[in-house]
Amino acid sequence: MTANHWLFFRRWIRNPLKIGAVMPSGRSLSGAMARAVDPDGDGLVVELGGGTGSITTALLERIPEDRLIVVERDPTFHALLTERFPGIRVLKGEATALTGLMTEHGLTGNGGVAAVVSGLPLLSMTRSQQEAILKESFALLRPDGAYIQFTYGPKVPVPDRLRKSLGLKATNLGHTTNNVPPATVWKLERATPKG
Repeated sequence: MTANHWLFFRRWIRNPLKIGAVMPSGRSLSGAMARAVDPDGDGLVVELGGGTGSITTALLERIPEDRLIVVERDPTFHALLTERFPGIRVLKGEATALTGLMTEHGLTGNGGVAAVVSGLPLLSMTRSQQEAILKESFALLRPDGAYIQFTYGPKVPVPDRLRKSLGLKATNLGHTTNNVPPATVWKLERATPKG
């Protein structure tokens, strides 16, 4: 087990509902998440819950550093990400207050966010937390933007009623059995693109 795995495990032991997994995303899952992002696009990509940087690493294999912004609220993970990836912007804050955090750092988006890639444990969150994260994300996403989320469960991790109330549709992008535990990647988009 690597030092990052031990760190992740220790953070999980301290607060399993906030970390949401015993180990960081594996290479297979991280790669599947990154493949959902257009490498030739021009908008920003915002990663929520960077953790130890597994998905961050996979994203940087597809997109340039200046397109990526990572948001992490855990101070230990934030410090690790800042040190490990000095060329990207790593913001310390809550995904439930994403638009304010981006504005505070001069990254208002103005529809310039092409994708939000989430490593957050949505299934262990309350509906109000889920709703806040999705509303904040879609407030920044341009009309054709997508919210990419993985889950260890068998279904889309956003309840039908919440998706319907927010006007979102979900697409299953595939399942990876090479991750511990196996996971499924989902793409959420506006059911009817605005603008």
